[in-house]
This record gives sequence, C-alpha cells and structure tokens, in this order.
Amino acid sequence: MLLETGAQAPDFTLPDAYEKSVSLSDFKGSKLVLWFFPKASTPG
Repeated sequence: MLLETGAQAPDFTLPDAYEKSVSLSDFKGSKLVLWFFPKASTPG
C-alpha cells in the first residue's frame, strides 16, 4: 500500500526484536522512525 506524502499511516501491530507486540498507536503523539529489516536467512 502506498501513501501520499503527509498522509497518516494506518495502525498496525508487529513483533519487536524481543517478540513483544508493538502497535503504531502505542506511539500516538510522538515522533517515530520505523526501521524494517529482513529476518536472518531470508531473501531480501
């Protein structure tokens, strides 16, 4: 899904590095940088 510049990101939940679920909404009102990286031993 592509978003227009300045559009709000849809809420999502993903596991963090410690397998704890983290939602975008957990950071509402804060500045946030997202860094996605491939899991070890996977193409990409």
